[in-house]
Amino acid sequence: MAATQEIESGQRFGFGANWTRFLSALNEDRVSAAEASLRDMLNAEALSGLKFLDIGSGSGLFSLAARRLGAIVHSFDYDSRSVACTKELRQKYFPADTQWTIEEGSVLDSAYLASLGTFDIVYSWGVLHHTGSMWVGIENAISRVAMQGGRFVIAIYNDQGWKSHLWWFIKRWYNRFPRILRAPFAFTIFAIARIAVIIKYTVKLRPMVAIAPLFTDKRDRGMSAKYDKLDWIGGFPFEFATFEYLVSYFRARGFTVIKAKRNDSWGCNELALQRNTCAE
Repeated sequence: MAATQEIESGQRFGFGANWTRFLSALNEDRVSAAEASLRDMLNAEALSGLKFLDIGSGSGLFSLAARRLGAIVHSFDYDSRSVACTKELRQKYFPADTQWTIEEGSVLDSAYLASLGTFDIVYSWGVLHHTGSMWVGIENAISRVAMQGGRFVIAIYNDQGWKSHLWWFIKRWYNRFPRILRAPFAFTIFAIARIAVIIKYTVKLRPMVAIAPLFTDKRDRGMSAKYDKLDWIGGFPFEFATFEYLVSYFRARGFTVIKAKRNDSWGCNELALQRNTCAE
C-alpha cells in the first residue's frame, strides 16, 4: 500500500505534511545547528567527498547540512511530500546540483537499497522506528554501510516499558481520529503530560526544568519543538528499543560505538557507529 493510502486510512502519520509546515520556520540558524549536529556526531569538521545516504530525509534539513559540509548526498523517503520538501531545499540552496540525488523509496525495499551501492556514512535519524518493520529497516540500512570503516548514525525511540506501549495506543488513536479532532486530542494529551512533568519536578524543587521548554520553539539539531511535538504524537507506526539492546545488537554486527546519547525518557537513543575494518 502506498504511503498516501496508508496515511488516509490512519495506518501512518503524514510526516511529509508536517515537514512541509516546518520549512516555513527553517532559517540559517537552524541549518547551521544541523551542520553542527552532524559534525559533533561524526567527530568531523567536514565531509568533503564522502558518500552520504540519508534514509528518510523528511524535511531534507540533514541532507542539506551534509551537502554543505561537502558530502555527495543521496536522499530518499517513503513519503512523497517529504521527497518534495527535500527537493525544495535542494532547489533553494543547491540548484542544478549533480552531487545531491533525491528519490522516493522505501528502506524496506531490499532491491532498491541494493541498487544504491554502499556509503561512507548512512544516516537515519528518528525514521526506522516508524516503518512498521524496524529491525528489517535497520538490517537494510546496515547493508549500505561501507565495509571499510563506514559509519552509521541512527536514533531510535527509547523503550520505556509500559509507557511506550501506552504511547503506541495514543498514537494509534490520533491517526484514526477524523482530522478535525486531532488537534484538540493532541493538545489534551500534551497538556496532561506537561502537567505531570511539572508536578514531578516541582516535588523535586526544580520546577523550571519542566517550565522553561514551554517558552522556546528551538531544539537541538536545528529542529522545532512545535513540529517535533506533532511528529511525536502522530508518529505511527511506532517501535522502540533500549539503549543497551541497540549497543549489543550493533556490536554483534561488527560495529563500534563512536558517540552515543542514552535517553531515559520518551525521546530517542542516539548512536554514531563505525564498522570495524575486520568485519566481513
